[in-house]
Amino acid sequence: MKRHVVRGRPRTSRLTRAEQVRVAKQAQRLRQRQAGITAVELRLPAEQAARLRAAAGGARFATALDEFLGEVVVDIDAWPMLRELAWNRADRWIPAEEALALYERNWRFVEPSQLGRAEAELIDRLKDRYGGGVLNV
Repeated sequence: MKRHVVRGRPRTSRLTRAEQVRVAKQAQRLRQRQAGITAVELRLPAEQAARLRAAAGGARFATALDEFLGEVVVDIDAWPMLRELAWNRADRWIPAEEALALYERNWRFVEPSQLGRAEAELIDRLKDRYGGGVLNV
């Protein structure tokens, strides 16, 4: 009588290998969602994509990215007057240059004495960076 010899690791799961990978990926995505992590797909030139991938592995990447985003994106909800000017927008974040344009187009509705010091400083920063130091009202 000839015995059938099975080589390799013994099976520890009834699922096929492909199904095990699928279940593991679903669990990983669930853990990331619960941790507040979201995947973002970007279309970049190959050179920039390679540089970004390399930078993302660095220790200070999250801090540097946060600083960069703080310069180029404005949180509408953080600024009372800007929130009023952007009442018809659904997005919470807008490009900083667009925020300056909103202030400039709607300056007639802005009461400078009602602006908080922080928001006035934001307008000055935006004006210096994107308006050439001039608020076009």
